[in-house]
Amino acid sequence: MRREQFELDVRNIDWVETDGHPRQPLARITVSGKTEQLQARLRDVDHKRLTADMVDVAYRLKAAVEDDPTAVGVVGVANRLTGDFIFETNEDADDVFQFIQAAREYGREANTNDRYCIEILVDGETITFNKGTFLVYDDDGELLRSRSLIPPGVEL
Repeated sequence: MRREQFELDVRNIDWVETDGHPRQPLARITVSGKTEQLQARLRDVDHKRLTADMVDVAYRLKAAVEDDPTAVGVVGVANRLTGDFIFETNEDADDVFQFIQAAREYGREANTNDRYCIEILVDGETITFNKGTFLVYDDDGELLRSRSLIPPGVEL
């Protein structure tokens, strides 16, 4: 599977800047091309669909944001139990940070740990994960706590 097979469409983040009604940020991923490998990765060893608590989401920068204002990185969705990547897609750092900020504000305003939603559209099916954690790593692999979305009370 190639990163180019995944198209990311982000919704429900503008309300933060306009002081509007809080809405849960949504990352909708549309998959094109062959999907058999992705379908297999979205299942556990018993062939059941992975649930939100079995999936981790992270962003890894390719360059330091301070050195490159147009920095990009890789959003990765991984199986928490095996550590295997389900998929990856290239995204601009500014877009990811804006999404994380909206999720942080939504969690605070709505008083919920389900701060954002991921929808994966594959083969006519929508797979949904409500998540509260989104980890961000620099180009050296170090966790950027201030940029990450970490629920209260969670220690890493």
